Formats: sequence, structure tokens, C-alpha cells
Amino acid sequence: MKENKYDDDIFFEQYNQMSRSVKGLDGAGEWHILKNMLPDFENKAVLDLGCGLGWHCFYAVQQGAKSALGIDISEKMIAEAKRRNSSPLIKYRVSSIEDYEYPADMYDVVISSLAFHYLESFEDILVKISKTLRKGGSFVFSVEHPIFTAYGNQDWFYDEQGNKMHWPVDRYFYEGERNAVFLGENVIKYHKTLTDYLGSLLKAGFEIVDIAESEPSQEMLESIPAMSDELRRPMFLLVSSRKR
Repeated sequence: MKENKYDDDIFFEQYNQMSRSVKGLDGAGEWHILKNMLPDFENKAVLDLGCGLGWHCFYAVQQGAKSALGIDISEKMIAEAKRRNSSPLIKYRVSSIEDYEYPADMYDVVISSLAFHYLESFEDILVKISKTLRKGGSFVFSVEHPIFTAYGNQDWFYDEQGNKMHWPVDRYFYEGERNAVFLGENVIKYHKTLTDYLGSLLKAGFEIVDIAESEPSQEMLESIPAMSDELRRPMFLLVSSRKR
């Protein structure tokens, strides 16, 4: 069964208190990088996989997209997306990423923000994305970085005084299920290597346009002292690609 923590009342309420939920894209630490990797949306049909609260769908239509469809497995997410980020050009649908039908040659742009590390197979999803993208279409996604997901529990090693010593990286080439802690809850995620993400893209017929490992903006580093720890290891991997 596909895990859906976001329809749990307590978990969803905690998610709603995160900076990226309260402030939208400006509250997402990777947005200052990701927005520069996105294609021109003018008159494009857009699919957002794991759309969450709908921020990227709304941004796409603001930038001229003719339509956007956001899908998410969480009913609570979709209901909130409709409330916060509605537009006559946006449709939202409750669906897992795996179960969406992916009509052939339907979209000019497919985007996904921090969703694929919840999926067991990246290769399977790429087949479906390639099917639904028109030739030359853009596929841009962000995931938790393989260095961030490798060990599993997604927390620092601390000394006896509680100071952060280092970030553990282990079992890197053992891909698969990890039991992580997110917002105080145990969450199942799937570790994939950098080779899996990038190599699978190339094998599926995509051209890699840009790659980035997210760093906090200077503004965040200056306003949030603890943010400097985010320079000690990459948290997110961002990739822009194009269907050949």
C-alpha cells in the first residue's frame, strides 16, 4: 500500500506550520535555485506530480501557462491547494503519482517537487513521464539528495553536549527502503543513488539541461543562524531535463 502520511491530522498540521507551507515558494530553501531551472511556461500545458499545496501550479499559470494539473495522493493537500492556489487554469486531482493515467503527448512541462524519494522506482515513473511529455518537453524535478537519504534516519550525529558532529553517510549503494523521521513521525522513503537518478534519465531518452545541489540563499543564511548547517551537506538535488 502506498504510504500517505499527509492525510493524518497531526502530521498535516505540522506540515502546515513549515516555512514552505506558510510563505509558499519564497519559504522554500531551494526555490531561489529551482526557479532559474524552470522553462518558459508561456502557453504551455503543465503537469505537477505530487503538487502538495499547489504553489508550483499557481506559479506556472502566473508565468503564462495555458493549463496546469496538479495531482497528489493526499486529499487534505488537494483540498488546501484548491483553497490557497485556485485558478480557472488549474485543476487538482487526488491520485498517487504511480496511478495517474499519463495520457500520451499531453503536456509540455512536467514538474515535481520533493516527491520521488517517496516512490520505490524512479525508472517506472520516467517511462510514464516520457509517454505524456511532448517531444522537446521539459521535465524538472527536485528530490532529497542521495547523501541525505543514504543512511536512513536523516539526522546528525551529536556529541555528548548535543552539538552536531557530522552527517552520516552509509549503505550508499544499497538502494531501497529507508525508515526516516520527518516532522516527528516515522516515514518510509526510498534511497536512490545519483547514478540512478541521472543515468535513468539518460536511458529514458532525456537530455540533462542543468543540475544543482541546493544551498541556502544568502538572505536565509543571514536571517536564520541555524541555516549555516545546510552548507555542511547537500539536502536536495535539482535536475532540469528535456525529452529528446
